[in-house]
Amino acid sequence: MIDRATVDKIMDATDIVDVVGEFVNLRKAGVNYKGLCPFHDDTTPSFMVSPARQICKCFACGEGGNAVNFLMKHEQITYPEALRWLAKKYNIEIQERELTDEERREQSERESLFVVNEWANQYFQAILQNDVDGQTIGKQYFRSRGIRDDIIRKFQLGFALNSRDALVKEGVRKGYKEEYLVKSGLCIQNERGIYDRFSGRVIFPWLNVSGKTVAFGGRLLDSRTKGVQQKYVNSPDSEIYHKDHELYGIFQAKKAIVKEECVYMVEGYTDVIAMHQCGLENVVANSGTALSIYQIRLLHRFTSNIVLLYDGDEAGIHAAMRGTDMLLSEGMNVKVLLLPDGDDPDSFSRKHTATEFKQYIEQHQTDFIEFKTDLLLRGVKDPIKRAEAINSIVHSVSVIPDPIIRSTYLGECAQRLGVDERTLITQTNKYIADNRDAIRRENERQEARAERLENAADRQGAEPQASPLPSLATFTEDNPVERMLAQQIIRHGNETIFEGLETEDGQLISFNVAQYIDYDLSQDGLVFSNELYNRILREAVEQSADEHFRAETYFLNHADVTIAQLAAQLAIDNHQLSRSFEMKTDANGLRQRIVHLILDFRMDIVNQHLKDIQRQLKEVGSNMERIQELMADYKQTQELRNALAKQLGSDVII
Repeated sequence: MIDRATVDKIMDATDIVDVVGEFVNLRKAGVNYKGLCPFHDDTTPSFMVSPARQICKCFACGEGGNAVNFLMKHEQITYPEALRWLAKKYNIEIQERELTDEERREQSERESLFVVNEWANQYFQAILQNDVDGQTIGKQYFRSRGIRDDIIRKFQLGFALNSRDALVKEGVRKGYKEEYLVKSGLCIQNERGIYDRFSGRVIFPWLNVSGKTVAFGGRLLDSRTKGVQQKYVNSPDSEIYHKDHELYGIFQAKKAIVKEECVYMVEGYTDVIAMHQCGLENVVANSGTALSIYQIRLLHRFTSNIVLLYDGDEAGIHAAMRGTDMLLSEGMNVKVLLLPDGDDPDSFSRKHTATEFKQYIEQHQTDFIEFKTDLLLRGVKDPIKRAEAINSIVHSVSVIPDPIIRSTYLGECAQRLGVDERTLITQTNKYIADNRDAIRRENERQEARAERLENAADRQGAEPQASPLPSLATFTEDNPVERMLAQQIIRHGNETIFEGLETEDGQLISFNVAQYIDYDLSQDGLVFSNELYNRILREAVEQSADEHFRAETYFLNHADVTIAQLAAQLAIDNHQLSRSFEMKTDANGLRQRIVHLILDFRMDIVNQHLKDIQRQLKEVGSNMERIQELMADYKQTQELRNALAKQLGSDVII
């Protein structure tokens, strides 16, 4: 468990712009920064980051919080893991106490898999650098491919010994459970026992966008690949790794992608490594699989520009064509570069200098629509085949979301293809309409499936699964006056609004915002209907004894992610108002606001009580004694409401 002093030290050192910028391409927007939200399908930048408040928020889906909340949600990690991530980033030594047996049992399987993978990564690297076989076999292979030692270290390349149980034995000796060695994909278990998946192979670790080891790829050495179909073996999907969610090299490339505002997509591990060695670092690989929507959206956080860089043979052309409509539909600007036939980025880079490679890319990359037009219509004379090719091109144009870009492409296609532009527009509109219908039908199928699952769960008495982190939508449907009071506690809870106030027993005391709200409500035993707000009020009152207490900082950095998320939302809501709508923030203005809100809160309770009495009068029947009691209560409550209305005057809190 990380002690509070260390947590405070971590939070003091953390810069949220720096942290979010590791995962999202941020651009300056006034005093804040903005980018595409990583938590939903965002096409226009709606994710705002406030360096002054050290908070972030998406104004489309509502997700946000401080740096810890962001990491927990983005990386699907626990609160302690997020703190350790920040501590590592800012070189802060963590002071921890020994976990209890119960706490150890509660550690997630996910965390255990990350730990095992990180150990295995270090193990493979150590074998490559220090073991005799690692140096004479593994390192010699990398050097034969022209890979320098600094690039080997940069990509954390390693080697697995030929023995089928070397990793198993070493892992067990180090205290790692066989269960997690198997679940991580490092080992395979069958009726004959457990053995290493990657034995006798050079190792390419997969690091996710935050630098955690999520999987491995292993390649047989050249002497063993003759007649072998499967040169590469990759980790299977696990709790922490889904191949269609990850991109090889994204951790090493993300800063260069943002800097260059472009990413190169290649096929394999060695292609990525070769281009880094040439000085082109904004490159990733999907390792031979078709691009997925998850991978595209991951890249789109950093740039809108992608160049598909493949060799010029039939396989390379096929790879360039896969997933391009999906790239276009996600708003990516797609270009294609096919290397001379017989070359891939790895072999081409070894034949040319870095300068020559860069010049070739700049001079030969082609806009995708132009590439597809030339490819499909080259030498085609048959009218039917030509019509099919044109339809394919128009379909690609139709998925582009930006209408101006779409219109520009249609104009160019009309000239290039010799087809009337109105005909292309008509066909494009048909494809767009068909696509909308397909999306609508798919949504209906998904809703029907969800309803069937929900009904099945109800029949079985099952409870719905809770999401890893609470959604801020939880806080948007509650009592608006309670919400505004909670906002004042979070924003101004420590600020004094009454000095020398005389209590009923004649004492002179001072109240800050939290203390006064608590004191006023307690006079009549009133509490908020939202228990989270009650907790915030209690903690603010308790912390008020500390002269260094600052409510907003305290709640934004709260250990409970629910409270920290809510604090971020309430803190940022107030700061998006234009100056003409901001209320006064001096002590007098703040005091008036708090008093008015408490009166509004009481008025809500009184009005609700009047509605309850009216409901009971309808249900009581002919019991005159009960009717008289209710009428007396109604009259007394009306008098109270009138008194409150007089205090409120004509002011209205919106």
